[in-house]
Amino acid sequence: MPARPRGSKLHVPGPAHVEVPPDRVFSGRILHRGRIIPAELGVSEEGRILKVAPDVRGGRRIDLGEAILVPSAIDLHVHFRDPSPPGAVENLETGTLQAALGGVGAVVDMPNTEPPTTTLERLEAKESRVVGRSHVDVLLLAALQERTRVEELAARAAGFKLYMAPTTGDLAVPPGADLRSLLERVARAGSAVHVHAEDPRLFQGDLHPSDPEGWNAKRPVRSEISAVRSLLPPPPGLLLHLAHATSVESVRVAREAGLSVEATPHHLLLHATAHQDARWKVNPPLRSRADRDALYESFREGWVTMLASDHAPHPLGQKEGKFEETPSGAPGVETMLPLLLSRVREGQLSLPTLVRAAARRPALFLGLPRGHFAPGMEANFLVIDFRERRTIRARDLHAPCGWTPFEGKEGIFPREHYHLGARIVEDGEFVGGRSGRLLHRGAGRAPGPAPPAPLARPGDPLAVPAGPFPAPSLRDISPPPGPNAPSASLKVGDRRGA
Repeated sequence: MPARPRGSKLHVPGPAHVEVPPDRVFSGRILHRGRIIPAELGVSEEGRILKVAPDVRGGRRIDLGEAILVPSAIDLHVHFRDPSPPGAVENLETGTLQAALGGVGAVVDMPNTEPPTTTLERLEAKESRVVGRSHVDVLLLAALQERTRVEELAARAAGFKLYMAPTTGDLAVPPGADLRSLLERVARAGSAVHVHAEDPRLFQGDLHPSDPEGWNAKRPVRSEISAVRSLLPPPPGLLLHLAHATSVESVRVAREAGLSVEATPHHLLLHATAHQDARWKVNPPLRSRADRDALYESFREGWVTMLASDHAPHPLGQKEGKFEETPSGAPGVETMLPLLLSRVREGQLSLPTLVRAAARRPALFLGLPRGHFAPGMEANFLVIDFRERRTIRARDLHAPCGWTPFEGKEGIFPREHYHLGARIVEDGEFVGGRSGRLLHRGAGRAPGPAPPAPLARPGDPLAVPAGPFPAPSLRDISPPPGPNAPSASLKVGDRRGA
């Protein structure tokens, strides 16, 4: 049989394997399959990881010694108040500076600004404020209300925020709203919903609290559990995300239904007492010590899928009025990761669990090419030295509000922070520029062709096939709970869980 000419449709030449030389090579130790091992990252001029291997040749070398490299965090929940209401002390510049210094390389900003992000025009106006003012990457949510033009906003916003109870701003849906219809519209648009889950029908209106313990009684745990249950089952294909979970029962209910769940450092590490003032007033409230301990154990065992700060600062002057009338919220984006890294050092939390919750799963949820070390991913990472501990003091932080609920606690701050392979934090000081980008959901594929696979040599223990970043999977973001899912009776020291 004669050979077919080279122009025949049956002639399909194999892809040429051309290894692109790295522009920079970072040498240190990385987390790989649950172990800290020596490794090198080859990074392109554009800031993409080209190769992960024990030995990478070519390019300018940056030796990070025995320090540990971890992906920079993604904070799914910040309030940078930009555009700002009267009296606000935060904006994109100050908020993203704190994020960079705290090891957060991307943030998702909430829509309860002034004016609130409820229309395409307002979203576009807010987008125009990001580039040239932000120190890290930014994604923006739109508010989900009965009149929201979901299809119009879904193409631009990184998702939607559903407020089921009153909080800062006036975006709560009314009690009689058709939530199922709202969620179905978002599902059809292929977007996601972040939920502030509290059922105001269960608030104790006859109580007039004067401290966080009373605030917890006024907005009880059962209101959160009721709100979560009212959303179930979620419409097929919807990425439904429970913001700032405060109880292990909410975690259990949400996880069994396939939702992803975030917890904040203040709900994981603090609890309500009668001796605190309005600086510790947050929505949903700080819970009892027992609730906090159970939630922390749930996070430690991997059932809480993500970590977020709910950074929401207010000036001290606004926190010094009558407790019930003062605004809720506390700063936290700069201290979120350092607080939990300190727990890793103490042996109270595993580093893989923290990296999955702070970086890997948020990246999957948002469809971003970051959150772990592999060819094709962006080189957004931190350099951590666990010997460099420091006491958290408000005077040393960069929050313009001038206070922190974590005063006196220990933190491990990143020694260095790299954004697209360029150093933006050195020895704990910001040295970068306002190079933060406006990102959109699913912006996970690099411009141009994907790098060839595999880039590591055959047989290398770090070889990872390259290719386009996968679409987010509910199974990856929030793995289904097994037979030992946490219950309301879970206590610290109980070893049940994943």
